[in-house]
Amino acid sequence: MEEIKIYLERVIGAMGVPADYVPTVRYGVLVVLAFVLAWLAGWICRRFLIPVVLKITRRTDAKWDDVLFSRRVLLSAAHIVPAIVVWALLPLVFYEYPRVAEVVGRLTAIFFTVMAVRTIIVFIDSFKQLENGTRSSRQQYLYSICGVLKIVMIFISVIVVVAIIINKNPTTLFAGLGAASAILMLAFQDTIKGLVAGIRLTANDMLHIGDWITEPKSGANGKVEEITLTMVKVRNFDNTVITLSPQSLVDGSFQNWQGMMENEGRKQVKRVWFDFRSIRVEHPEGEAAPTTNITRFRHHMELWLANNPRVVGSKSPLVKQAETPQASGCCLEFIFWLKAQDALAYEHDTSDIVEYIYGAAREFGLTIYQPGLS
Repeated sequence: MEEIKIYLERVIGAMGVPADYVPTVRYGVLVVLAFVLAWLAGWICRRFLIPVVLKITRRTDAKWDDVLFSRRVLLSAAHIVPAIVVWALLPLVFYEYPRVAEVVGRLTAIFFTVMAVRTIIVFIDSFKQLENGTRSSRQQYLYSICGVLKIVMIFISVIVVVAIIINKNPTTLFAGLGAASAILMLAFQDTIKGLVAGIRLTANDMLHIGDWITEPKSGANGKVEEITLTMVKVRNFDNTVITLSPQSLVDGSFQNWQGMMENEGRKQVKRVWFDFRSIRVEHPEGEAAPTTNITRFRHHMELWLANNPRVVGSKSPLVKQAETPQASGCCLEFIFWLKAQDALAYEHDTSDIVEYIYGAAREFGLTIYQPGLS
């Protein structure tokens, strides 16, 4: 460095610069030269190295390298190179002034730390692009882990920057934080609980984007639009949006209708009470054993439901005695699976079937139990 100093001073002096100003001009030239070299290093990375890496990743059949080494990640990484050059050269420029070299070294170290953490965060975000379409349970778990990793990286970077500013070893600060961990946990207990609940929610495959859920306490009844570590956004069927905390879903209870939506048919169970006085024994022609009108009605309804185009044919409907006879009448339970998944069609089909049950019962001489009527 001393030889470069002497050579530059000779060149500057030969250009007619007064001797008193030669050191100042020399420092200026070296600083500009350091920044020019830093810019040149970054330009070489962006102009030559990044295209080469992108060309290599495109030639492979794997998808992960296209995502993890995307242009966005590589451009962010290219910003680290100038920081390294500046970090290495500027302290050498001011080697005659240790205090200035120290300050410049700290500033460049802070810049290097910030750019390095920014690159790591961009790299972590790239994991989210490994799957497209509806977010699977694996990808949701990956989202949760990525969120935690970003928080950890930002926290570490803040500690490192503070350590650089006060000229302390970062490990000393981390050790000191152990004593304050209880206070931090108390202050951020809601956030920590939300993070843990979000991880449990996604890791246990309890919820997905696009699932239809109902949560009685909050009035949520709609499709899940967004899942993060601290928030679940649900768009109700009336287009209102409800934001729930993962903690409330994990600690409480909610109903996920997605299993029903993905399977064939939606189960429906209806109960109807019949007046005992309308049940009678019959002797159908061609049959040796007597039967009852309510037995014939059960068999008729099972056959009618099995042939109903709105009912899933692969799942046999069942009409049976539901409970021990009570003062409220004889209870029949009708179990069947409707093809309709949409809420409106499902309710209409259910109503049509129940209304037919009421009407058909009269054809068999049965009376629906009505309290208060003798």
